[in-house]
Amino acid sequence: MWLLAAGVFVNAVVGFTFVFVFLYLTGPRGLGAAGAGLVTGIGGIGLVAGNFTGGWYGDRFGHRRVLLGASALGGLALMTLPLLPTPALYAALPLAQYASGVVRAANSALVAVTVPEGARRQAFAVVRCASNGGFTLGPPLGALVATGLSYDWLFVGDGLGTLFFALWTARVVPARGAPRTSAAAPDGGRGRGGILAALRARPAVPVLLGAILVADVVYRQQYFTFPVFLADHGQDVRAFGFVIALNGAVILLLELPAALALRARPPLAVTGTGLVLVGAGYGALVLGAGLASAVTMMVLLSLGEILYKTTATAYVADQAPEHAVGRFQSLYAGVSVTGTVLGPPLGGALYAAAPALLWPVCAALAAGAGAALIGLSARQARAARRHAVRPSPETGSRARAVAG
Repeated sequence: MWLLAAGVFVNAVVGFTFVFVFLYLTGPRGLGAAGAGLVTGIGGIGLVAGNFTGGWYGDRFGHRRVLLGASALGGLALMTLPLLPTPALYAALPLAQYASGVVRAANSALVAVTVPEGARRQAFAVVRCASNGGFTLGPPLGALVATGLSYDWLFVGDGLGTLFFALWTARVVPARGAPRTSAAAPDGGRGRGGILAALRARPAVPVLLGAILVADVVYRQQYFTFPVFLADHGQDVRAFGFVIALNGAVILLLELPAALALRARPPLAVTGTGLVLVGAGYGALVLGAGLASAVTMMVLLSLGEILYKTTATAYVADQAPEHAVGRFQSLYAGVSVTGTVLGPPLGGALYAAAPALLWPVCAALAAGAGAALIGLSARQARAARRHAVRPSPETGSRARAVAG
């Protein structure tokens, strides 16, 4: 598990192309803002699609094998991007993003099948800390590469890092850690009815996925409308960079201790509390666009992210039947990045039409999603208590006999 997290860290350090891809398209490639937005938007769709399907491939072929194949494909695609003519980027970039999404889902499924239930929150926290640590180092390194060499070398470095991740995973993850589909599954783990039946038997999972979908659209506003909001109120890009860096610092400092301290707490309640904190963070922006409000927003948002992302990922893994671990992880992984596609148009449209409404709406949506999960957790706890104190027919009969 620790070795896999080390590979994630290295891959995250060199995974800097997505930060600079818009600048690359509008700079060396000469596209206008509209054309660059179209290419990156199609790439985002590829990323979401890869997250939704990666776990399905893993249940069929084995999660380790899928991770290796997708990493190799993604690495080669990234390395060839600078060599392609500009029109080919409309297909090549989504392909690379699709492979990246498959890798993300397969990696989550590998963690789920490798780590036993009860320790998954801590395991996912380790992987997230490794990824965030790499992301903290990656953008400054990418800026040095782009300015000192060229943007083309960003893609070469990212591609080589992705290929390294494939080789590293092959070396440190045993094949037995990613079993094929369980033969005990009535449909071999592949049928459409199988996954729907599994979700119907676990009604809390669709509720959680719906809450995460709403929350992710809100959460992603920090990357889209939030910097525009700061710029419109006189804050320059340095303020945005500082606030975003603060997000990584809080996560690196507190995520692992929080996972350990809260591992015995009800997961839906912890996740719901995290979403409420995300809502509170955006609510802080109602007070203004000063640096103090922005810092307060990001601290609350980071605390909410610590609580909800790791816990929700582990909960979905714990709820998954053995033959559908990958597909459950794909459902969560896909939903958890849907905001990258839905967030910009929805947030941008609302900000353009009614700027003062954006942050109250974001706060209400995230807090409402969190309250729904907290309420569901409370109902589950009450039902468990009623079930625990209700005597079975045999116990009740014996009690009446003794009393008689």
